[in-house]
Amino acid sequence: MRIPRPRKTFWTRTVSTRAVALAAAGTLTVGALAACSAGSTTSAASDGSGTTTAQVAATDNSGRSAQEVLDENLSSAETAALADQTWDTADEVAVTLDGDSASASGDGVTVDGSTVTITQPGTYRLSGTLDDGQVVVDASADGVVRLVLDGADVTSSTGAAIDVQDADQVSVVLADGSTNRLEDAEEYADTTSDNAANAALYSTADLAISGGGALDVVGNANDGITGKDGLVIASGTVSVDAVDDAIRGKDYLVVSGGTIDVTSGGDGLKSDADDDATAGYIALTGGDVTVAAGDDGAQAFTDIAITDGTLTIEESVEGLEAATIAISGGDVDITSSDDGLNATVKEAEDDTAGKDSTADDTAADDSATGTDDQAAQDQAAQDQGTAPEPPTDGEMPTGEPPTDGQMPQGEAPQGGGGGGMDAVQEGASLTITGGTLHVDAEGDGLDSNGVTVISGGDVVVEGPTNGGNGALDSAGGSTVSGGTVLAVGSSGMAEAFDEDSTQGWVALTADAALEAGTDVAVVDADGTEVATITLSKTAQSVVYSGPEITDGGTYTLTADGEEVGTATAGEAPAGGMGGGPGGAAPGGSTDQGGQTDQSSSTTTS
Repeated sequence: MRIPRPRKTFWTRTVSTRAVALAAAGTLTVGALAACSAGSTTSAASDGSGTTTAQVAATDNSGRSAQEVLDENLSSAETAALADQTWDTADEVAVTLDGDSASASGDGVTVDGSTVTITQPGTYRLSGTLDDGQVVVDASADGVVRLVLDGADVTSSTGAAIDVQDADQVSVVLADGSTNRLEDAEEYADTTSDNAANAALYSTADLAISGGGALDVVGNANDGITGKDGLVIASGTVSVDAVDDAIRGKDYLVVSGGTIDVTSGGDGLKSDADDDATAGYIALTGGDVTVAAGDDGAQAFTDIAITDGTLTIEESVEGLEAATIAISGGDVDITSSDDGLNATVKEAEDDTAGKDSTADDTAADDSATGTDDQAAQDQAAQDQGTAPEPPTDGEMPTGEPPTDGQMPQGEAPQGGGGGGMDAVQEGASLTITGGTLHVDAEGDGLDSNGVTVISGGDVVVEGPTNGGNGALDSAGGSTVSGGTVLAVGSSGMAEAFDEDSTQGWVALTADAALEAGTDVAVVDADGTEVATITLSKTAQSVVYSGPEITDGGTYTLTADGEEVGTATAGEAPAGGMGGGPGGAAPGGSTDQGGQTDQSSSTTTS
């Protein structure tokens, strides 16, 4: 029997969900400050009924590279090693799928009508078609169950197409040159047992996917691919279309290679273990991933760490969401209808609730989006001209942002950091030390409920057109020490970098909103353009940081060659919403209303 791994520190966080976005292109690079020493904070939480939930242990990863973050997490090495294993083809058991029946050439396989059950470790080569059946793995002995898909097409009307109920480790190999397809039922016969499947390809054991073939997965009931422990995708061409989450690895989801294209009604990529501070993470270390999501492009309970590869999120509500977001390499391009990147600590679900089921996702979604009562209260407060109560989860109130670029009238919230409304969350951090990052967001572009640390890379943020969000938003402050950052957007909630940043930055505000298609430049005192961008949508605030910026120097903002604003590097114009503690806030209040579907181009000297 597979021995369950011991769990470590407990968390309490809530999962967030949101709605769909349009696509846009661009590149950017960001870098983080020198790595800070990591720490953690612990506290207890109550659900209001006298019941205390799991203990919080949020690790402070601010300033740490993506690899440093991964080094402290639950290791995926054993699962990843499955993709590199070789075997003797003479030892394979051939499983031939034939309509409503199947046959096998050796031991370890039983066939009952159209249900094929693999009962022991070994290598099984599956080919042919099951019109309405299942491949079930129920192998209690230690060892690897290797499923070589070689032209396999499995459709089920009762549950998962491949359902791994018990195994030590599972390796799914896509035979070179093969095309394979898995499709599950719209309604599952079993939704209540401990290991009830919830995906077309479902595994209770650590799962690796590799090979030189192709796999199409259709998730009609819930998820497309789910690994209830860890999931590693090392190679192959994988396409997933799921009504809820496309690819989910509970303990971890690691993509190290291959070409992956997912479409989902829920999150595109997900890892949601909430009982171990070293699990519940997503890592992109290679490969080419494209996501069109009805909710978050990639959502992890603990960390999202990107060291290499290409990630294109064409549609999402929030692009990336996790307590720690660390980018040190690769090329990341995000389009979102809400925040592009959101570093936020979430609450774990009550252990008494059902896990690994559709109900699990629904409960998490409800806790993230808030109640209708709270939304009604916020709307009533806005109608009366008073500021709504700041939410306890660090998120902006629901509803449409103000259309005049101004915040609601009334007393401003006291204390706090970025935006003046959000409480600083210990353990939430957004760190960029390398790579290229482009964000096109209608909410905040880079949003951290903790701190933002940039020390390298190239980053371009095309932020919101409404005055209720900003291209940069950090509750605990933003520091920059290297790389280049160009952030454009509305001016009502605009923020800049903290005054203790070691690399120069300048925050400029145009005299009026600049329309899509405008060529915008930041020009130094010698007339040299240090950064340029062709706007893809209206904007009024421009923040730029790069090695060319000299603290105290005077810089000019031009639009199609005409001067529209000036600023002194390191100083913030009056007004705005305030950066983090010690931060700076560009001023301005003109609203930018509407978005034009044009891609922008940027250059920095």
